Amino acid sequence: MQRYCLDPWKRTRVLTKEVHIGTLSLGGQNPIRVQSMTTTDTMDTEGSVEQSIRMIDAGCELVRLTAPSKNEAENLKNIKAALVQRGYNTPLVADIHFTPNAAEIAAGIVEKVRVNPGNYADKKKFEEIDYTDRSYQAELDRIEEKFTPLVLLCKANGTAMRIGTNHGSLSDRILSRYGDTPEGMVESAFEFIRICEKHDFDQIVISMKASNTLVMVQAYRLLMAKMLENGVVYPLHLGVTEAGDGEDGRIKSAVGIGALLEDGLGDTIRVSLTEAPEAEIPVAQKLIAKYNNYAPFEFNIPKSNLHYSPFQYSKRESQAFHNIGGKNTPVVLADLSYIEQIKPAHFFGFGYQYSIPLDKWNIQDQAADYVYIGSNELDFEVPGTLGIIIDFELWEAKYTNKPGYYPLVLSEQLDLISTEQVSFIPLEAEENIPTQLASLPKAIVILNTKYGNKTQLYRRFFLELQEKKIPNAVILSYQYETDELETFQLFAGADAGALFIDGFGDGIWLNADLGAQHINSTAFGILQATRTRISKTEYISCPSCGRTLFDLQDTTAKIRQRTAHLKGLKIGIMGCIVNGPGEMADANYGYVGTGPGKINLYKEKTIVKRNIEEEQAVEALVELIKEYGDWQEPRA
Repeated sequence: MQRYCLDPWKRTRVLTKEVHIGTLSLGGQNPIRVQSMTTTDTMDTEGSVEQSIRMIDAGCELVRLTAPSKNEAENLKNIKAALVQRGYNTPLVADIHFTPNAAEIAAGIVEKVRVNPGNYADKKKFEEIDYTDRSYQAELDRIEEKFTPLVLLCKANGTAMRIGTNHGSLSDRILSRYGDTPEGMVESAFEFIRICEKHDFDQIVISMKASNTLVMVQAYRLLMAKMLENGVVYPLHLGVTEAGDGEDGRIKSAVGIGALLEDGLGDTIRVSLTEAPEAEIPVAQKLIAKYNNYAPFEFNIPKSNLHYSPFQYSKRESQAFHNIGGKNTPVVLADLSYIEQIKPAHFFGFGYQYSIPLDKWNIQDQAADYVYIGSNELDFEVPGTLGIIIDFELWEAKYTNKPGYYPLVLSEQLDLISTEQVSFIPLEAEENIPTQLASLPKAIVILNTKYGNKTQLYRRFFLELQEKKIPNAVILSYQYETDELETFQLFAGADAGALFIDGFGDGIWLNADLGAQHINSTAFGILQATRTRISKTEYISCPSCGRTLFDLQDTTAKIRQRTAHLKGLKIGIMGCIVNGPGEMADANYGYVGTGPGKINLYKEKTIVKRNIEEEQAVEALVELIKEYGDWQEPRA
């Protein structure tokens, strides 16, 4: 198996080639850098300068601005001069799509240029072309001819470059030969990397962005594996593109970025939120701080290799019981053990509402599957879909014959459980697996650890299960001593992301000093972000930039308000055609700016309604969803 990191059992940062971006050094032994992108029109010098200053004051170490044409590229000189006059020397990055001449102008002004290999020398037509080796090589020669002038300019000017592959904007050439795959993303970047290397230009940073966290993580791992194999490792810019806003954007970013940071990958990060760019900075800083400050548990490195592919998703085979394990989607556990006297109202926080007049339960889409009540007793009936986990002593005394009630059994109590009894067993990941577990096929492990290297400890545990041929289902448990919601969302997303993306975990149980509703929503958000369980509408929303043709935050809020009940539907909300049909990747419907006040609506990657007035576009989107039979009325 290809090696994609230095050590899957110990978080060891990969030392990449150092890249100099003005006065800033990136990669090598330098700290992980934080960056973001302006949302202003680059022709608005004053607005761009003011927003850049807000970003820099928040801690942004690289400021990226869009340069869609020669005019914007040339105006970067005025923006840079105004920033220097105000005492700001933070390096600037020009973001280029479709326009090589703009890139060549920018290379003489700013410290770094970002190019997208999917559209720098290609125009996407969504055509499938049957290339011969000869015709494919002719295309590569054409790209080299178009890209080489920029490489030589950057080399001469000391300008760094990011080769930024996006999952949704792969060229027709790459899609025709490699498909819409992580392998295609890596090859897209390497077409341009090889040209840089041909001219001895090594001041490059690489990114593999996608809105789908599985694709994103797999692409970065494949890229790193190839670079390690080649012996030249360039710095990585990490990010989940079109992550969205609020809770969804934070969790999704933490899942993708965190899964890579866990393995020591990443030299700079950008958290792409559909919010003001300065709001992205503290989120990125918290993620980085998680990996700079942690207490690991040292353990003996397993002699066996990883027993799964880090480049392809495959769920671990586990023993199935009811709705846990096997091919079931991961379950969510809630905790009411801290409540002295549990009432039906306490169930509201994790998706259950009780109507006294009707004497019935209303179950939400994001309803937890099991609740742990500790040594409490319930004096009311719960929904039949909800499993109750109770301490072994009380279960044995009063609930052995009560359907839907299961004991929580400690290691020292395992000899008291029959082989046919469904039970939940909390185990610490750093400890040895109890010998009795092999003879308890219906025991479900609740895996926990207090140490900071959770991903590596959990991997070791799953490897031991595999080697001992123990197929028991495993719930991933994470506990945090924080009452700060954003920190909780980021840390839980980062910790659980790598495990679920790699196919581990039959459920999730989170705990923190927060209300049940926040904890439950975060658990379901992690499963949604890892695409292991879909429980709500997914919004693939770009973070806005100078190309954006409408107010993304306001529009996203309006679309959410009308469509948030459409469980499982994916809606792309893109500010311009650059982040249009390709960037939406696997969205079911798309809302894309096409001109000032004008919107195009898509069904998947096909335009079905053009140039709709912005004021009518949200309702037109709803009508389109109805037209294709995907609409349902919200529940009362």
